[in-house]
Amino acid sequence: MEHRTVGASGLRVSRLGLGTLSWGRGTDGDEAAAQLSAFVDAGGTLVDTSPAYGDGVAQRILAELLDDVVPRDQLVVSGSSGIDTSKVGTGRVDCSRAGLLTQLDRTLRELGTDHLDLWQVATWDPRTPVDEVAAALEFAVTSGRARYVGVRGYLGWQLATAASVATRHAPLVATQVEYSLLARGVEEELIPAALHHGVGVFAAVPLAGGVLTGKYRDGIPADSRGADDLHAEEVRSYLTEPAARVVEAVATAADGLGTSPLAVALAWVRDRPGVASTVVGARDLAQLTGVLVAEELELPAAIAAALDDVSA
Repeated sequence: MEHRTVGASGLRVSRLGLGTLSWGRGTDGDEAAAQLSAFVDAGGTLVDTSPAYGDGVAQRILAELLDDVVPRDQLVVSGSSGIDTSKVGTGRVDCSRAGLLTQLDRTLRELGTDHLDLWQVATWDPRTPVDEVAAALEFAVTSGRARYVGVRGYLGWQLATAASVATRHAPLVATQVEYSLLARGVEEELIPAALHHGVGVFAAVPLAGGVLTGKYRDGIPADSRGADDLHAEEVRSYLTEPAARVVEAVATAADGLGTSPLAVALAWVRDRPGVASTVVGARDLAQLTGVLVAEELELPAAIAAALDDVSA
């Protein structure tokens, strides 16, 4: 698997990242261990976690696998703070200095590690001055708790503001946002802001909840996320007529290339300007195996351009 430098920093990550959102929700510890082993064996390094995933269960599962299944120093562990989940089932935005650092220390204790390779602010907090957030990020870096810092889910102006006030000791190096053939709004302001400020983009939800794999072309399978109460609304938001045209174009391209729609959709977003890595979660090892195989695909320029047009 190829590795890329994140933005203008020296941080290098695999261009495919392993998401852990489903761990503890449909993916148990044994299955997670199998996924992590296969991912690292394929050359992957970036593992994305958060205390918000599965009410903290995903993070605890990862903690059990570090060193026991994969040596900690072989991974680039990316975590986040800013949404206080200390009480199960709740999530309150708190990006104050106290809130961020308290959550970070809790994450480090749960993971059993002394640092995160990348620590990201989980959301924009209008109640907290951006200078205070920047100061918390700097303290995390200078105290050794984080090697690099970034943000998640910011709008273009929010990223530009945060990047402008970030200190030289802790510049923003990454921003994680939803980005796919069915979610291209970030190209209007967020991507240009990231490129201007030397911030690398982590593309999350690159398969649009599985819609771009083509599995929903003939309805909603009973064993799919679309039939799951937890994710049904997210998936159904993509089941529109314009989205269906994009999915058909992806399927046509896949047929012509002798590969899967998953591979085509993943390769398209992976190679967009500014994208450092594409974060993909898998329910089981079989799904992850399909993702790892897809990582080998390089889209011909003509097909990439055609997909640009149909999804614009």
